[in-house]
Amino acid sequence: MSERSALRVRLDRLTREFAKFGAVGGVGLLVDLGVFNLVRQVTELPVVRASVIATVVAIGFNYLGFRYFTYRDRDKSSRTKELTLFLLFSMAGLVIQNGILYAATYGFGWDTPLQSNFFKFFGIGVATLFRFWSYRTWVFRTLPAREAVQTAESFLEQAPRQSTRKQPDRVL
Repeated sequence: MSERSALRVRLDRLTREFAKFGAVGGVGLLVDLGVFNLVRQVTELPVVRASVIATVVAIGFNYLGFRYFTYRDRDKSSRTKELTLFLLFSMAGLVIQNGILYAATYGFGWDTPLQSNFFKFFGIGVATLFRFWSYRTWVFRTLPAREAVQTAESFLEQAPRQSTRKQPDRVL
């Protein structure tokens, strides 16, 4: 396999991964915004608390989507570690996302429903960049065996054909 075709394969794989991540994230976005607006309409909770509740619900939904759709082919040997890392990075994303909403609401006084939804959406976007990087790098790791097999196959394809006949040992 040439360098160019190997790069193309990697880009195709990354594009498919990003599309699946986006599909799960898009539905998670709808869950997040839907729960956020429902909680704001039904309760008297402050904006950021309502947002945190919505984000936690979306995190649960997203884990299922990522594990069983986006990254279903990844290493499943240590689910406890995977879930722990997922929750850790998700909480960091929650802080990023809701920190932006907090700054807009309490720092600048932008608290109308339209402004709250805009800054919640903006915060989700910023946190998503962090989550994509951290999930693919640390949480849903690629199986090492698959990479090793692909590397070996590409090496074998590039290696010149050599005789399998054993050469006699020389005696001096």
